[in-house]
Amino acid sequence: MPRMATPQLIGHLDADCFYVSAERVRFPHLQGVPAGVIGNQGACVIAKSYELKACGVTTGMPIWEAVPLCPDAVFLKRDFRWYEVLSRKMLSILQSVSPTVEYYSIDEFFFDASSLPQQMGCSLERAAVALQYRILEEVGVPVSLGISRSRTLAKLASDARKPFGCTVYLSPAEIEAFIEDLPVEELSGIGGRSRDKLAAIGIQTCGQFARAARQQILRLLTVKGEGLWYELHGEAITPILTERPAHQRISRGGSLGGATKDPAKLTAWVVRNVERLIEELDFYDVLTSRLVLWLEYKATAAWGAKVTLPEPTAAFSVLAMVAKALLQRAPADQPLVNGMHLDAEGLTRRTVTQGRLFSVITPRPIDRLSQLKAEINRAHGRFAIRSGDTLPLDELYVDDAHSYDICDVHGKMCF
Repeated sequence: MPRMATPQLIGHLDADCFYVSAERVRFPHLQGVPAGVIGNQGACVIAKSYELKACGVTTGMPIWEAVPLCPDAVFLKRDFRWYEVLSRKMLSILQSVSPTVEYYSIDEFFFDASSLPQQMGCSLERAAVALQYRILEEVGVPVSLGISRSRTLAKLASDARKPFGCTVYLSPAEIEAFIEDLPVEELSGIGGRSRDKLAAIGIQTCGQFARAARQQILRLLTVKGEGLWYELHGEAITPILTERPAHQRISRGGSLGGATKDPAKLTAWVVRNVERLIEELDFYDVLTSRLVLWLEYKATAAWGAKVTLPEPTAAFSVLAMVAKALLQRAPADQPLVNGMHLDAEGLTRRTVTQGRLFSVITPRPIDRLSQLKAEINRAHGRFAIRSGDTLPLDELYVDDAHSYDICDVHGKMCF
């Protein structure tokens, strides 16, 4: 079971423009230069420097729209292997000064800040700044840091003074003044629907949210909203998790880089996602009992379909066959496909999955070959050997930028 803790002081550390900052570590000449990191097959901007943001470039913007806004900008392909190296360094530093650290995402961490003054030999405020500069010196990445009485307050504090801000709010008066005018949508977990519900009863700021009656928030936003209410009052409701909870589902997919209706290419993509999905099922030692395929279209709403398997499995022969069959069920008259996701649901641990006296899934030669393929790839590089169905995507496999993705960084709490 994940270890849980609710310390008296919680810190939130968030790397500033992390992907760009990571590129500047190995390419120092990019300091001060408008720079962006581009995602799947160079289709869109997934991270931007503050200089690039000032030119009007936004996250998710297609590269052909970003370049005219800032012709002098430098754009680089994402390299998640490198970003993970620096992320793990930050994690290690935090673990050296805190007894409890949550690896929330590749560039965000929650930690027990209660012993930080003793670790650093100074006041809490000075210790927080010292931690910032230690990470900057040893990792090369600027970070913003917030410390308060709850996760919610700590995250709000770190966000308040980006970039390279350091904020500590402990007393009720400090906290009350800090949250008074913050828009309620700054709260993690308050999306458009919740914002509109709150606005309907006159709540638009975090200060108003905190002053509302707890029971009113509970009725309006259920226990999740109630938890936020408590956290805004400095009561730590959400614990720090030092280990990731078991997956409810595992997904692989994303943008195709360019819209297509080519059956061979779509089959190649679905088999690529099957191979990636099986890697994760093997890594986490689980089987799946339900497969879901989602297609995103360029001009219309997404389409999806699912199949419940006769028994839990991670066999390539079964998952590839089912995924291809799901693809065949997609409406033939739909427009170009520009995104695909394959989800494994109904996960069970292999060590606790009850066997069947008469299994309906029998091992096939392709599954023994798949196991051999996995062993060779572990020894010689990911996708050194792959299914022949993926041959139409040769240009994808020759580019190292596509050999590792954000979802391949294990242990973090969220995507």
